Amino acid sequence: MKYTQLGRTGLKVSRLTLGTMNFGPQTGEAESHAIMDAALAAGINFFDTANTYGWHENKGRTEEIIGTWFAQGGDRRDKVVLATKVYGNMTPDGVAPWPNHDKLSAVNIRRSVEASLKRLQTDYIDIYQFHHVDRNTPFEEIWQAVDVLVQQGKILYAGSSNFPGYKIAQANELAARRGSYGLVTEQCLYNLAERRAEMEVLPAARDYGLGVIPWSPLHGGLLGGVLKKEVEGSRRASGRAASALADPATRAQVQAYEELLDKHGLHPGEVALAWLLTRPGVTGPIVGPRTAEQLDSAVRAVELKLSKDVLLSLDEIFPGPGPSPEAFAW
Repeated sequence: MKYTQLGRTGLKVSRLTLGTMNFGPQTGEAESHAIMDAALAAGINFFDTANTYGWHENKGRTEEIIGTWFAQGGDRRDKVVLATKVYGNMTPDGVAPWPNHDKLSAVNIRRSVEASLKRLQTDYIDIYQFHHVDRNTPFEEIWQAVDVLVQQGKILYAGSSNFPGYKIAQANELAARRGSYGLVTEQCLYNLAERRAEMEVLPAARDYGLGVIPWSPLHGGLLGGVLKKEVEGSRRASGRAASALADPATRAQVQAYEELLDKHGLHPGEVALAWLLTRPGVTGPIVGPRTAEQLDSAVRAVELKLSKDVLLSLDEIFPGPGPSPEAFAW
């Protein structure tokens, strides 16, 4: 495994981030524990989760599974850089949340930290991430709550998720005026098929020293060899990938992508991850394996070196927006 500095911090993290969203809903506790053990054995030390993972009536279940894994000992907690998130309500789907039990008020941040710590069976969270922008809570209040938690030792850093570039700038400018450390990570949708983050999110993250942690690096399976799997009958596209393939132009792109990689003897999913690792400012994509075999494939991507010809061909198939601000200014 390779490691890098997390943004402007002194923290060293693996070039792959273990996403845990499938733990509980799709992967049982025993297999989830085995995947986390395998991730540590492969050198992955950066784990990402959220308080709402588990979903529906089981919100919080994913954090609980991580907590029972930590409780097994063996320096598991000490070896992991743990990131979780706050924003969503923890009531079952379809039930209106009680006032102040969601979003980023100081009240909910404090309540949510305490609940996550209990589920995770730990006394601190390395990176506490704001899952979405809260338009109704000023950053003055958010940073006041974060500073208290840092002073208490309950969190070490703060990060964002799904923030536009101007909110990253706004948050960190206000943090600087307060003498707070500000955001150190941004978790955004970014992959070969979805490159809008290059317009403003990535430039803002680089300028303010945030490590970028792309989610959905395979775009819901679209970049993992989905067409070949359909032909073989091993798996049908669903969710984000199925919606994308409904567009004939996107299907043609994916067909060209798979044909290019087949010609070079490369695995599409591994190439999609390896491509992200070449992007300036990217710390490491979030991989969410449902099985140990999927984790093994992701780990191989760290060692994969893409030739200049392959990189140029990928840009031709999935062109990005171009440099900012030129891409939208003229």
